[in-house]
Amino acid sequence: MNENNPNTAKDVVDGSPPLRLAVLISGSGSNLQALIDASQQADSPYEIAVVISNRADAFGLERAQRAGIATQVLSHRDFDSRTAYDTALAELLRAAAPGLIALAGFMRILTPGFVEQWQGRLLNIHPSLLPSYRGLHTHQRVLEAGDPVHGATVHFVTAELDGGPAIVQARVPVLADDEPDQLAARVLEQEHRIYPLAVRWFAEDRLVLSSDGRTQLDGEPLDSPVIIDTAR
Repeated sequence: MNENNPNTAKDVVDGSPPLRLAVLISGSGSNLQALIDASQQADSPYEIAVVISNRADAFGLERAQRAGIATQVLSHRDFDSRTAYDTALAELLRAAAPGLIALAGFMRILTPGFVEQWQGRLLNIHPSLLPSYRGLHTHQRVLEAGDPVHGATVHFVTAELDGGPAIVQARVPVLADDEPDQLAARVLEQEHRIYPLAVRWFAEDRLVLSSDGRTQLDGEPLDSPVIIDTAR
């Protein structure tokens, strides 16, 4: 371990150890970077224990290495089934002993068996205002539909694709001259804001997914996501 790495020399205000976070990525890792930056604040209640990618060329691995965070590559091409891959992934995660797993542009559909193992400790961020526009190409679809507002959602992961309980959403206006890339950049800026926030809530024991599948924040049922609205 690098003794100069802020992740290994963190002062935790309440005296308890920081939550160990595992981050799964497939690409550039901009949301990973937001999580790294937040974890390096003196009052952060979490530290990133490991970053795992299914792609060896993911730039997010370099981001993690620069921060002194352990990285591992587990290529899906080395496995003949989704179940076999998820079994190997679960083994890597158990070795890292995370309290929470954050999917940050991890372009894999996880099997129900994997999700069940980590139920309530698995977060994802999706570039739409769920439940609208699950899946891919959300920015183009929003523009084609003529929606006035777009955004991003942090949610607990369940076996249903992009279908877990929403925790927090950020909304942005859709401008008349928007192209998909322009809209995506504005949404991504808000993703970087809300993902560390949701992880902090979890690490501070403020956010939980109860056994009945309902989200609670500060001991109260979260029947709808917290809204951060930049669309006004």
